[in-house]
Amino acid sequence: MTCPEEQAYRLLTEYSNGFMVSQVLFAACELGVFDLLAEAPEPLGAAAVAAWLGTSSCGTELLLDTCVSLKLLQVQTRSGKALYQNTELSSTYLVRASPKCQGNMLRYLARTTYLCWGHLAQAVRDGKNQYLEAFGVPSDELFSAIYRSEGERLQVMRGLQDIWSISGRHVLAAFDLSPFPLICDIGGDFFKDPLPEADLYILARILHDWTDARCSHLLARIHHACKPGGGVLVIESLLDADGRGPLTTQLYSLNMLVQTEGRERTPAQYLALLAPAGFQDFQCRRTGGIYDAILARR
Repeated sequence: MTCPEEQAYRLLTEYSNGFMVSQVLFAACELGVFDLLAEAPEPLGAAAVAAWLGTSSCGTELLLDTCVSLKLLQVQTRSGKALYQNTELSSTYLVRASPKCQGNMLRYLARTTYLCWGHLAQAVRDGKNQYLEAFGVPSDELFSAIYRSEGERLQVMRGLQDIWSISGRHVLAAFDLSPFPLICDIGGDFFKDPLPEADLYILARILHDWTDARCSHLLARIHHACKPGGGVLVIESLLDADGRGPLTTQLYSLNMLVQTEGRERTPAQYLALLAPAGFQDFQCRRTGGIYDAILARR
């Protein structure tokens, strides 16, 4: 039986190696491992994968076997030769041809988010995002830093589209939206430009980018533009009431620290933003997924 000390050390090792796991996933996606195996008429050996990808034999074999341990690939042995193919997970979410592919968001995480997280300690010291340290880009205007090139802007937009291809249906089904015939999905430069009149305004992963003060300003503008009897639908990853879970949402909140001006919030914290803006009849629905829904009426 493993002693408690060894169990604790294994847990520590698992945590400290977490960045390696994400890099295995990012590298396999970047190299095209999952696309190649999806297109192959039969499982491929490491040498064949390396030949197709133009990669080293030893590095390819190491990467493929690690993907097997992570359940991203499966392996079978024929005549002493290991042959690899995709698992259901990788076939669904990591192959470009799949309608549920998350490749755009993974590429954004690998090329942008990962680099910002390298400055997490400094973000905690400063209490602000790390675009200047990671990319040399000042972030006085947040989205000028986030969309620092046209390619980066498209990568973010495509990544968000990936996410909503999976999560969108669940959050939009959380409430009966039939009483709202005219719906406005808020995005762009919404702090200054006139907002169109609508029955319902959707704020999907918007408020978590901003400070309480900026959120209050936006919600007040929405309340002013909203038709009588209309409302606002907030879609975010919600923290537990005490703020100490779920872990995924806590990590997202730290990501807001290194990449934006905001944070993830509890339902009570969103109520504290919505009520002063004039919204009432606050309802919160947990979807069972990563993202939840809050509906409030004007």
